Amino acid sequence: MSGIYLARTNQKLNFARLHIEALRGAVDSTGWNKHALIESYNESVLFHLVSAYDAFLREVAELYRLDTEHLQGYRSLVQELEHSGQESPEISEIVKLENDDISWLHKLLAAYEACWHGSDKRQQVTETSSVSEIHVLQVNPDHAEDVDIIAELEGWLVSLRELVERLRNNMQEW
Repeated sequence: MSGIYLARTNQKLNFARLHIEALRGAVDSTGWNKHALIESYNESVLFHLVSAYDAFLREVAELYRLDTEHLQGYRSLVQELEHSGQESPEISEIVKLENDDISWLHKLLAAYEACWHGSDKRQQVTETSSVSEIHVLQVNPDHAEDVDIIAELEGWLVSLRELVERLRNNMQEW
């Protein structure tokens, strides 16, 4: 294994941490561009978290000697595993997390997907949505939940790090 995706996963996790720190600074800012900075850092944290997740999927694919270049999310990894006749307990756990509407991973990916859409209506946070998702959907959010967004993003970073570390340890055992 070359370890390029292991390094990329770690790099992206570190970038997410750095951007959360910058987001915290933007929230405390009194500058004229405070809200633009907050929205920018919120979306950049989501980008780096999802990029870390994607790199980790490629890390798993590399371990199982699968094609990493054409991987398009966990579904294509599942297909590649099935095609090669291999089973992966790591991917089984990831499938459960992605398919569970109230899991942190599902909410993270939904918040990232919301970056590509917009709305001019204020929405309520539900059990299956997140503060970050609602924030990035709103074209002009009121920033009342900025502290909650930081806490949510920090929680997702911690959860993703824990998942990566735990699954890496499991993969090393065999």
